[in-house]
Amino acid sequence: MTVTTTAKVPPAISGRTAIVAGNGQLPLAVAESLRKQGADPLMIAIKGEAEPSIYQGKHAEISIVELGGLVKILKAEGIANVVLAGGVRHRPEFRHALRPGNGNLVALYRFLRAFRLGDDGLLRAVIATIESYGFRVVGAHEIVPDILTPEPSTLTRKQPDQDSIANMQAARRAAAAIGALDIGQGAVAVGGRVVALEGVEGTDAMLQRVAELRLAKRIHSTGGVLVKCAKPQQEVRADLPAIGISTIENAAKAGLKGIAIESGRTLILGYEETIKAANEAGLFVETFVQETRTDAS
Repeated sequence: MTVTTTAKVPPAISGRTAIVAGNGQLPLAVAESLRKQGADPLMIAIKGEAEPSIYQGKHAEISIVELGGLVKILKAEGIANVVLAGGVRHRPEFRHALRPGNGNLVALYRFLRAFRLGDDGLLRAVIATIESYGFRVVGAHEIVPDILTPEPSTLTRKQPDQDSIANMQAARRAAAAIGALDIGQGAVAVGGRVVALEGVEGTDAMLQRVAELRLAKRIHSTGGVLVKCAKPQQEVRADLPAIGISTIENAAKAGLKGIAIESGRTLILGYEETIKAANEAGLFVETFVQETRTDAS
């Protein structure tokens, strides 16, 4: 059964909003939603990460560790709210934060301590530091609620078969385990066993690895399922797991039968286009409620 979503009304957000833009289409979706609400968002591109289209309109640019510059921009533009949207391919190099005049030294110690904890720990430190200057950090899904996955259901024409359900269960356990360790948000299971775990390379690269393994006949079973879910300790205002058209394309190239994503804690970027692509590729997209886990066991 294909589910038709009902448009959700974004909550009213007081004050001007800045979007700190990494890669991908999420920053643009947030900006479009704000403009439809009559707001004038400020786009702040992360150097080396933001999409080229971000630079076509009025924008500012910062490096990923340039906290002092970010705060100056936010204050100068009268910003009240900050949205951290989009991916970051490159890990921060904190030696650049030591340049004179960056105004980063107060936050640097906090970041260095958090850096060893993984992405979620680092994001929490970034959010806490931004909010310590009096700004409010808002999740992208709070502005564009329609991108959140709906309640547990099958979103496509194709339904998961029994083999796929077994693969979903295996991949869900694996994704929960690596999430608890702050390693990644996704896993692939084929033939009832886990064959790939998401790390710093991201979902698309993991799926490309699965395709290569299948081509090399290291994976002999057909089918398989990608599972994406939030980490148990996930900071939901940044880096929620997401799928989009590229996820569908890479899942199809990897020979998978479908994708399962956590309900209410995963984003679907370009919902209609993504589900259409899944239907055309003959893949299912299923949503589920993940069990609460507090450790990797």
